[in-house]
Amino acid sequence: MILFLVALLSFYVAWNLGANDVANAMGTSVGSKAVTLRQALLIAGILEFTGAVLFGHEVSETLATKIFNPALFASQPEVLLVGMISVLLAGGAWLQIATSQGLPVSSSHAIVGAIAGFSACAIGWEAIDWASIGKITFAWVITPVVSGAIASVFYSQVRRWILTQPDPLQQLEEWIPWLSVALISIFGVIVLPTVSQPIYAFLTQRWGLQFPDRDLPLGLGAIASVGLTIYSWRQLAKLKVKSQESNSLVEKQLARFQLLSACFVAFAHGSNDVGNAIAPLAAISYIIRTGNVPLNGITIPLWILVLGGFGIVAGLAVWGKKVIATIGEGIIPLQPSGGFCAELATATTILLASRLGLPVSTSHALVGGVVGIGLVRSWKTIQFQTVRGIAAAWIITVPISAALGASIFAIARLIFL
Repeated sequence: MILFLVALLSFYVAWNLGANDVANAMGTSVGSKAVTLRQALLIAGILEFTGAVLFGHEVSETLATKIFNPALFASQPEVLLVGMISVLLAGGAWLQIATSQGLPVSSSHAIVGAIAGFSACAIGWEAIDWASIGKITFAWVITPVVSGAIASVFYSQVRRWILTQPDPLQQLEEWIPWLSVALISIFGVIVLPTVSQPIYAFLTQRWGLQFPDRDLPLGLGAIASVGLTIYSWRQLAKLKVKSQESNSLVEKQLARFQLLSACFVAFAHGSNDVGNAIAPLAAISYIIRTGNVPLNGITIPLWILVLGGFGIVAGLAVWGKKVIATIGEGIIPLQPSGGFCAELATATTILLASRLGLPVSTSHALVGGVVGIGLVRSWKTIQFQTVRGIAAAWIITVPISAALGASIFAIARLIFL
């Protein structure tokens, strides 16, 4: 019964996470009119769920056991159980408040802050694993910088070699293969090795084929790049028949690349941020099942990953509109070329962080990417008032979540322990 109630609470946190962080995946695409809001919600829902189920375990394991020192709770697992419930309540409450105000806050901040707050209240400051906190905080700080730098490089090259050329349409035709390779490489280098493992096992065990395991993802990536190039050329040829205005055609074609990059961001977000909702549930499930505190890591059950994925999808479908408007329209006016580069930079940053097991902020990465585009175009296009509001929400998220986590745990301890 306890596990069922905690699962519902975890679903509530995932719901709020989806409602707030959906903007990270599709806000720029909607803002640049590459897709409609309904299309964005459908696409993001499918890919967020897939990313959460396939790759969400690494960050979830980090949050479940490495923010605090679990050895200090070894003799009192019931304290850790109540504490993780407090974390879910605190994180979910703050995310819902931020979403109601249209602020794209970091769910990673909220959960890490809540875990630190309850740990300090339960045991003392020594319960917090400061080395892990330091590594995660460093990742948070550099995320917008790295993403902004990557977006600036991407966009400056697109402007130089395509948008500002005398014949941008001809330049785009020549650059389509390179853009296709960049998209597939950034996504495929990180994801394809894992995705191709079942295929490799089938080919080697059932058919007896012998070849290096790295050759399969490389081959799949090459096929995808060629396929995307041919498809893009055909779509561009169809657009030429309908219109003679080069810049409009270029932006329409780049809108397709932007949509694909947005898909990558949605997949990356699901793989990274689902841990914020399900890590406490995973720890609670382990305690209930074994009666012990997870000291040497934890394996995330599939049903928990699926629960988190469904929660994200439900939240983004029902409450996702407000934050999408802030990301897509509130920072700079976006065109598909800029949105494409911002999302490509975000996908690069977040997927790398996910593979390293770092619960970085997708909000940080995308806002950094959008600001990076604005700096290349003209700093005057950036609405710094919006950026300051977002940054302020980022800063206060950790202390507010920590205070909520500590307060809820203190009350729960008086009642239940």
